[in-house]
Amino acid sequence: MTDRVYNVLFLCTGNSARSILAESILNGEGKGRFRAFSAGSHPKGEVHPMALDTLQALGYPSTGFRSKSWDEFAETGAPQMDFIFTVCDNAAGEACPVWLGHPMTAHWGVEDPAAVEGTELEKGQAFSRAARFLKNRITAFLSLPLASIDKLALETRLREIGTLEGSTITKGQVA
Repeated sequence: MTDRVYNVLFLCTGNSARSILAESILNGEGKGRFRAFSAGSHPKGEVHPMALDTLQALGYPSTGFRSKSWDEFAETGAPQMDFIFTVCDNAAGEACPVWLGHPMTAHWGVEDPAAVEGTELEKGQAFSRAARFLKNRITAFLSLPLASIDKLALETRLREIGTLEGSTITKGQVA
């Protein structure tokens, strides 16, 4: 067992919902083995209140979050990332900054709960679904033997995780 702590960055366009959910869930489930962060290519400037409500209802940290640019993590002095996961299709298709250390990347797209229109109940259900899909991906990620798996096998597994239930991509699209 290694004492190494892995840094993980979750990216989305607005950094207001999905990436915030993933950050909190990994920090909660990672039990100190992981430090999760989140950012966006075009941050909205505020975290969606239903994302915070969902985290609180599920027992995850729900305070201290802010919507921020991914540029913060490409600057000198920023934590060096080991893994970067895009959780929205728009961010996956954008030209990302150059990341120090060449972290492993994968796309774990999930539908945007903040885009759901309807009743408060329907919106809340969309956030709960997104959190469930992200938690399933994070649980699969946490089960990987990171210290002993070779790079190619790890890259393959990270991409496969992105095709779990609720994915915005299909297995045929996995590169």
